[in-house]
Amino acid sequence: MTSGDKKRIGLIIPTLDRGGAEKQLVLLAKGLDRSRFEPHVVLLTRDGPYRKELEEAGIPVTLIGKRFKLDFGSFFRLVHFLKEKKFDLVHTWIFAANSYGRLAAQRANVPCIVAGERCVDEWKRWWHFAIDRYLARRTDKIVTNSSGVVEFAAAHGIARGLFEVIPNAVPPLKVDETARLEIRKQLGLPADAILIGIVGRLWPQKGVKELLWGMELMRVVRDDTHLVIVGDGPERQRLEYYRDQIGIGNRVRFVGHQDGASRWIQAFDLLWNGSRYEGQSNAILEAMQAGVPVVATDIAGNRDLIVPEETGFLFRRGDLATLARRTQQLLNNPELYARMSASSRERVAEKFSLPAMITAHEHLYSSLIKAQ
Repeated sequence: MTSGDKKRIGLIIPTLDRGGAEKQLVLLAKGLDRSRFEPHVVLLTRDGPYRKELEEAGIPVTLIGKRFKLDFGSFFRLVHFLKEKKFDLVHTWIFAANSYGRLAAQRANVPCIVAGERCVDEWKRWWHFAIDRYLARRTDKIVTNSSGVVEFAAAHGIARGLFEVIPNAVPPLKVDETARLEIRKQLGLPADAILIGIVGRLWPQKGVKELLWGMELMRVVRDDTHLVIVGDGPERQRLEYYRDQIGIGNRVRFVGHQDGASRWIQAFDLLWNGSRYEGQSNAILEAMQAGVPVVATDIAGNRDLIVPEETGFLFRRGDLATLARRTQQLLNNPELYARMSASSRERVAEKFSLPAMITAHEHLYSSLIKAQ
């Protein structure tokens, strides 16, 4: 196939911060078959740490520089850029890019427009949904990672038939056999300490405050468990204060953002997820891939990943007694732990592989472009 036969794909996202959607976009852009597709990442608002990874893979990145919620200058810059590049298909990710990007793509006469809804966005108000419904009528497909997102959107007036469910994916695991002992040593803990991990951005959606109470319950019944929180965000200072107020400062460590989060996950005995709403958690996927059992809130995105009693446990939001009981059940039953660990690895390999995610996008892009 000559370069002129390659299909130009514009991937528009607000930032390249270290988040779940951003990670999936980077994995997709790097994995697309370059003999068939030419990906170009367009940043609506600001740059981020993932840019280096894209540039090392030879993928161009363009920053539009949106500064305000209603920034007409950036909108017209985006329209001009899309006209100039003559993309065959534009795929937008997350609400701001879905809004600006789809409108700009329509104005620039891009032949195929795909949106990306990555989460059950309970924060949205009526006017967000009004925008979503308006733009959905001008969208060829909406890609999501979870059936829960489809149900949520359908309840707010967006047709189910517009959606294409393509689950998140994780790249092949780089096994680090030294992680378990070295991280405990780094934390000043004994080699046999039980580490329960939380991984993610520290903001209210993630429910970390409730999980701190869960650690207080664990402290009462066990003296070998420690909670390690990997990630940063606007809630960190408040959460650290809250930890100290309930007297578990010696059991809970905030280690901030870690470039090697996978290494930390491999050092954990369990992963907790307390999210109030999700699309599909990359941290849960990475834990399952590493054979680390997960205890998570019973919400739409988590249900797509965890098969209760087989690959982990789900608990009702706020039911910290069940969280603690399920944690104890796993830690006290080596046979159950080993079975869930093996089942988790198998499920990720079968359902959430990187090649499957990339192939699904390539098939979707090709079919939409061919239909024009």
